[in-house]
Order: sequence, then C-alpha cells, then structure tokens
Amino acid sequence: MTCSPLPQKSFRQRLKDGDVVIGPWCVIPSAPVMNITANAGFDFVIVDMEHGPTSFETAEAMVRAAQSEGVHAVVRLGAASEDGVLRSLDIGSDGIICAHVETAKDAREVVAFSKYWPDGCRGFSPFTRAGRYSSDDITTHAGVQNERTMVGVILEGKAGLDNLDEILEIPNLDLVYIGAYDLSQALGVPGQVGHPEIRKALERCVRKIRDAGVAAGGFVARNRDDMTWMTSTGMQFITYLPDCTAIHLAMRSAVADFRGVLEKGGFGR
Repeated sequence: MTCSPLPQKSFRQRLKDGDVVIGPWCVIPSAPVMNITANAGFDFVIVDMEHGPTSFETAEAMVRAAQSEGVHAVVRLGAASEDGVLRSLDIGSDGIICAHVETAKDAREVVAFSKYWPDGCRGFSPFTRAGRYSSDDITTHAGVQNERTMVGVILEGKAGLDNLDEILEIPNLDLVYIGAYDLSQALGVPGQVGHPEIRKALERCVRKIRDAGVAAGGFVARNRDDMTWMTSTGMQFITYLPDCTAIHLAMRSAVADFRGVLEKGGFGR
C-alpha cells in the first residue's frame, strides 16, 4: 500500500453517513509503529492515552504517521478534562473519544470542550497543527473544526447505561462506545465479554444508540466471528486488538510453529 492523503470526507461525516469502520487501539508510543499499523489499511486508529504511556508530543507524531497513510486518527482520553481535549484536537486529530462518562452532564462537557463557540467552549488558537500553524484561515477555522471534529464517549459502568437515554439527547455527540470489559465487571462476570448477558446488554444498547442517530461501538474484535457478530448488531465503530497484542500474538504464533517443527524432528534432517 502506498502513502495516500487523508480522505476528503471527514471521519465524523463517514459515521454520519453510516459507514462501518474498523481500527485498532494503539498503546505503543511510536510513530513508526503507528505508520506500519495504518499502512495495513485500517479506516482509523485510536491513540490510547488512557492505558498507554504516550505523551502529547508523541501523540502528535503518531497522528501524523496515521494520516500520512490516509487513515483517520482518534485520541482516546481517560477523562474529559478541558486541557486534555484541547491538546488532543490541536495536534490535528480527527476526533476524540473520552472514557468514564456516566451522566448527561459528563457527555455535555466532552462536547463543549471539543467544539468552538457557538457549539462549545474550546479554546481558540489557529497556531496549531489543526489550524495549519497560521492565521490564514482564522475566520473559518472554528466552523471547519466544529464540522469535522468527531466527538465520542465511552460508557463503562452501570451508571452510564442507566443514563444512556439522557446521554443520547446531547447535541453533537457522534459516537457512543460501550466498554464491554468494564461492563462485564459491572454485571458480575469480569472479563467474560462473550457472556450471553453481556452480549444481550450490548445489543440492546446498540439498537438504542442507532435509533438515536448516533454511531455505536462496543467490543474488541479478535477474529472474523467477532466482526460478523458486531456488524450484525448494527455497530459501526469496530475496534480491533491493541497494537501490542497483535504483535505479541503474531510473534507467539511464529514461536509455536518453530517449536512444533523441532518437536517433529525437523532439525538436521
């Protein structure tokens, strides 16, 4: 795959148009690893700044590395701080997804921090990567950013699910992601994301989210069967394994193959 420019259609617009997209969680703080990952052909990548050790300086390089391959870059934050959201967008990402949202107030703050006036209170500066480092487009910068910036939230516990109806009423909320692992913990089956009760709960949530005209996500796809189930429920935003896990599985498989060759007497024959 050759290097390609970012698609003309924004990631936010793709979700609004109903596109079904797939992308991995990226916790390795490395622009080269991100570039390799994006080159594989994903629709988007998630720079994970909640569970990964990534700094904003490295995150900016990772965003550039993904976008240089024509892949959208989304930053995941562990909390909806005004400073964190602002910096995540100023580095030129295509959007943010904030974890640990439990109430409509939480979701409203995420949107407000992500949007310029009149839709929110994002601090204004065109002198960033998002603003192309100059004042050439200063009069249109806010409107362009408000239109293209994707805003998502992650609901991870029972409180978030209980407040889902109210959260879905928040204007300019583009994506609601149900955190299956935290949900499994909240429902008393920690780690069992394939448990029938977890899947039923996810399916109910996805229907409600889609009925509200919002894109839905909520699982980590490990294989084709997972992807089939996720898309059949109506999920648009399909997340794949973290980059570190994908590398580990590939390496472990190679080691297992090699050990198998030795056990069958392949050495010296």
